Amino acid sequence: MHSRETVARALRLEEAGLNHSEISRRTGVSRPTIREWCSGNLPHSYRHKPLLYGRGAGHGPSCRRCGSDGHRFEGLSTSYVYLLGLYLGDGCISRGARDVFRLRIALDKKYPEIIEECAAAMQAVVPWNKVHKQLTPKSYVEVHAYSKSWPCLLPQHGPGKKHERKIALTGWQQELVDLAPGLLLRGLIQSDGCRFINTGSGGWRAPRYSFSNLSIDIKRIFCEACDQLGFHWTTAPPKSIYVSRKADVAKLDEFVGPKR
Repeated sequence: MHSRETVARALRLEEAGLNHSEISRRTGVSRPTIREWCSGNLPHSYRHKPLLYGRGAGHGPSCRRCGSDGHRFEGLSTSYVYLLGLYLGDGCISRGARDVFRLRIALDKKYPEIIEECAAAMQAVVPWNKVHKQLTPKSYVEVHAYSKSWPCLLPQHGPGKKHERKIALTGWQQELVDLAPGLLLRGLIQSDGCRFINTGSGGWRAPRYSFSNLSIDIKRIFCEACDQLGFHWTTAPPKSIYVSRKADVAKLDEFVGPKR
């Protein structure tokens, strides 16, 4: 009898677009068995132990968007909130063959700790899929992973640039963000913001956080997370938001801090 982990791995590999022969080679399971699993004929013990989301996640109707047996978004870890912030700041989803989607987050190669944290969060959200880190010719690192479920996990995906379309959190996303608004801010700032030293006349210097984005909706999401934590923010049109008060900066330092 194959373990539930082996079955789950095989289904995730199929979800990532691999053919049955390659899945068989990677898992050591025969091709006929892989074919049975991928057609929905799963072992009895597997069907009664639902996964977090994706195939086998529930007993309701299949997801019309990705074909999954069901989703349990409320069970996602707080790593999802951080990844959501990274995606809204500087991420994109593209469609590939067999309706497999690729989530890409572009990060500056100067900050290896952020790159590793992004990869770890992505892996936590799609634990059975391979996460890749690739240096591009433009000297930034692209962290990406394939899944048929990305449009369900990140429903802000759509045609065109994010700042040219409506961006709003779903109810289940907002519930997760409410549990960890600081992680959303961490993702947003690490992808599309920074911590810097502000200077003024008389030689005074003080740390300050900024977030810059062309999307009015994404800036609103950033400000609402600040409001949840009691942070005062100011705007500098057309795209920048600042958090400057000493106490607020000190609090942000606890879960964001300088980029590394």
